[in-house]
Amino acid sequence: MVDRLKGKTAIVFGAGSSGPGWGNGKAAAVAYAREGARVACIDLAQQAAEETAAIIRGEGGSAAAITADVTDSNSVAEAVASTVAAFDRIDILHNNVGVTHMGGPVELTDEKFETALNLNIGSVYRSAKAVIPHMLRQGHGAIINISSLAAIRWTGYPYFAYYATKAAVNQATVALAMQYARNGIRANCIMPGLIDTPLIYKQISGQYASVDEMVAARNAAVPTGKMGTAWDIANAAVFLASDEAQFITGVCLPVDGGQSCAVSEFH
Repeated sequence: MVDRLKGKTAIVFGAGSSGPGWGNGKAAAVAYAREGARVACIDLAQQAAEETAAIIRGEGGSAAAITADVTDSNSVAEAVASTVAAFDRIDILHNNVGVTHMGGPVELTDEKFETALNLNIGSVYRSAKAVIPHMLRQGHGAIINISSLAAIRWTGYPYFAYYATKAAVNQATVALAMQYARNGIRANCIMPGLIDTPLIYKQISGQYASVDEMVAARNAAVPTGKMGTAWDIANAAVFLASDEAQFITGVCLPVDGGQSCAVSEFH
């Protein structure tokens, strides 16, 4: 299917990739564009935002690269204003910013715990605060928040702040969906399971003896036998953002190869 998002504008926070390859936000931004959306690629790193926007433009799409810090309300508001100035409207808000810090409450520093709060759930709050007024004026909009399987179950990693903040993303999504349902605004979140993205090689691989061991263990933990890719998340996001999902709101969707149904734990 093509042109499911034709005429729409998507703003993607965390549209860059943390390394070579396809991160979830980068793939989502490109997937939105391939379905006809104009895309504002927002990232803390200008080079990462530019890379994603360049891919979209290279495929004949329309994109803007914008730098923003999701821990700063003014920065988020400026990015939203720049998006509206470039594309006149915002139909899709996609939140893909997140960080993992290993450690339980004993091992975590206050600084790292507060960083997780500011990034993982604070980004959802700040972007919603800036974007929803535009959606209210339009009378419609779709919000896609990227949560995690860690929001609903133990995944084997000792990252207390990540569990807590991703659970908060789930319930924040439900709150947005219910509060604005009569205003034509839908909100859903995606809970990725074990996804093979550049981020895991930076933030997760240290929990294993080697990268090869990490990949093997994560593949083995998925009922289908292999980790997912960023495109699995992007394809789900496109569906939830499209009119095909017009009667779906307040849903926290696992995209995890069945892991949320499995009783075994990995790692």
